[in-house]
Amino acid sequence: MNDKYIKLISVNLNLSVKQVSAVINLLSEGATVPFISRYRKEFTGSLDEVAVFEIQKQFQKLQEIDKRREAIISSIEEQGLMTEELHQKLNDTWDLVRLEDVYLPFKPKRRTKALIAKEKGLEPLAGTIMKQQIDDVESFAIKFINDVVDSTEEAIAGASDIIAEWVNENPRVRNIVRAQFKRNAVITSKLVKGKDEEGEKFADYFDFSEPLRNSASHRILAMFRGEQEGFLKLSIDIDKDEAIENINNLIIKSNGQAARIINNAITDSYKRLIKPSIENEIKAMAKEFADDNSIAVFASNLRQLLMAAPLGPKSVLALDPGFKSGCKVVCLDHQGNLLHNETIYPHPPQREVTQSIKKISSLVDAYHIDAIAIGNGTASRETESFVRKIQFKSDIQVFIVNESGASIYSASKVARDEFPTYDVTVRGTVSIGRRLIDPLAELVKLDPKSIGVGQYQHDVDQKKLQQSLDSVVESCVNTVGVNLNTASKHLLTYVSGLGEKLAANIVEYRSENGDFVSRLQLKKVPRLGDKAFEQSAGFLRIANAKNPLDNSAVHPESYHIVQQMAKDLSIDVPTLLANESFRKKIDIDKYVSDNVGLPTLHDILSELEKPGLDPRSTVKVFEFDPTIFSIDDVKIGMVVPGIVTNITNFGAFVDIGVKQDGLVHISKLANKFVSNPADVVSLNQQVKVKIIDVDYGRKRIQLSMTDEE
Repeated sequence: MNDKYIKLISVNLNLSVKQVSAVINLLSEGATVPFISRYRKEFTGSLDEVAVFEIQKQFQKLQEIDKRREAIISSIEEQGLMTEELHQKLNDTWDLVRLEDVYLPFKPKRRTKALIAKEKGLEPLAGTIMKQQIDDVESFAIKFINDVVDSTEEAIAGASDIIAEWVNENPRVRNIVRAQFKRNAVITSKLVKGKDEEGEKFADYFDFSEPLRNSASHRILAMFRGEQEGFLKLSIDIDKDEAIENINNLIIKSNGQAARIINNAITDSYKRLIKPSIENEIKAMAKEFADDNSIAVFASNLRQLLMAAPLGPKSVLALDPGFKSGCKVVCLDHQGNLLHNETIYPHPPQREVTQSIKKISSLVDAYHIDAIAIGNGTASRETESFVRKIQFKSDIQVFIVNESGASIYSASKVARDEFPTYDVTVRGTVSIGRRLIDPLAELVKLDPKSIGVGQYQHDVDQKKLQQSLDSVVESCVNTVGVNLNTASKHLLTYVSGLGEKLAANIVEYRSENGDFVSRLQLKKVPRLGDKAFEQSAGFLRIANAKNPLDNSAVHPESYHIVQQMAKDLSIDVPTLLANESFRKKIDIDKYVSDNVGLPTLHDILSELEKPGLDPRSTVKVFEFDPTIFSIDDVKIGMVVPGIVTNITNFGAFVDIGVKQDGLVHISKLANKFVSNPADVVSLNQQVKVKIIDVDYGRKRIQLSMTDEE
């Protein structure tokens, strides 16, 4: 069966059979997507993570179709209706919709009008009418009057019910209607009577209609949510008369009484059976399209957020701002360990400004603080202003940190396990500081849906969303690499080949035996076998290891290649890494073998240039407009700095230093047509925006990034 899958995936993705076969074989052997794309390029023709993940998704989809096919075949066989021709048709079908079309006539049904008519013996009459070879149907129908059929009218009506069902079950008919829906369907939403005030947030869709093919994913999801919450009534329609005429042209081949009966049956079939069925199908397709689009946006945003620039191993003082409750303060060492916590009250109503300045200054000196992280929630701007006025003895950088999800982390089991003796305010503040030191290491502890960078994420297929987001997290973790001696269990969980249990075993082994000094030492971790070592070792780093390759992306299986390179140059490995002139002397072709090709060798040389280098950019200091603290300070015409906090299909949200993020609509992102906001802006990007509208009542800010504005 794998051969069939491979050929289909090869055609669908425009990849060679050899590439697809290699990926599926590696996946079947337990290899992960990051491992395959990084360390098996010779096998796959250097396919990247996106291509490997797509092959994996297609493989799973084909397996699901096969599972459904088996269930359908079993059902038809149990009914004793399977034929060789039908079996062949089912086996040749790899489209789930078409598979269901073939199954439809055999699908167990409730007691339908057609079934009742068949029980009355009217199926032969329906068959005769469908042949359209008799002129006087009524005279022929007299033969079918019996104890349960009182008249020719009843007989013809029952036969018409059977014909209506046959028409509905005709795959060609369904494809004609389906094609018309795909070309010309119009999606319409109407307000449910009496729900206008309660459903005010869906006001844009109280009387809304547009061609479905033009409907953006965010609008589709908004309408579906409105329908689900009981505020909107949703329909997807096509021209009924055109649809019926198209079916007539397919089925009716005469002009007599039989044709008129069939015409009426087709009209009934369309209204009662075909239209509702295809409409539901098209609704599901529209929802799937919107889901996939929304998930893609969320995944792109999440990747950018996880790959945000880290401050690195620096000592940080973190502040979770507040007014009446004060500002929670924590001091963290360069690895994010909690050293101290307390609360200051620099803002109203207490206004303990002098005491707070002294406290912050003394903590900065006592714990050798390199930077200050301030959460971007309530009182953030006021706290930033307060901190920037403090005269420190050294240059202390001040950063505003997005704290979305920090409160969820602080109340989670993960946080309780890390800080069992501290309350939620301390845990949340620690999270803010750690996000500055290393966003990726901290954010992996959160459910991505709580981070706040999605678009209708709670409305989409949750299984598909989770699969996509997990893939993004795994990709980011393995792209960056993980410090084996400092990584938390949660970060290690996403390392290729590990998972939750082995991650916990590594942390436990580390606590009992001290820091790892070699990657090979991983094999001593309970239950971490050869396969897990193969999949994970290249993504784990050991700083200051005896073997410098242990702090690089060179896989242990390739150490012998680097050692041979050094030996051929009559030097050792550390010298090879430290001296570019030696690396330039390497004749790469000399090291090609049956198992190692040029792609891997080029990767090895590239890694020797910059072993263990973090691929993320460097964090930049950012300052909001000093005159803006709340939406009341925002005026039309102002040009202010901001940070992109979320990207959707309809634009980008930008934090300009007030509680409410402003929206740059897609039409205002650039001086050109923009089809995808992600092509113009990225998450955490520092931008200049112009205020073009402020709705103080609804707390909405409209922004522009175009030159015209």
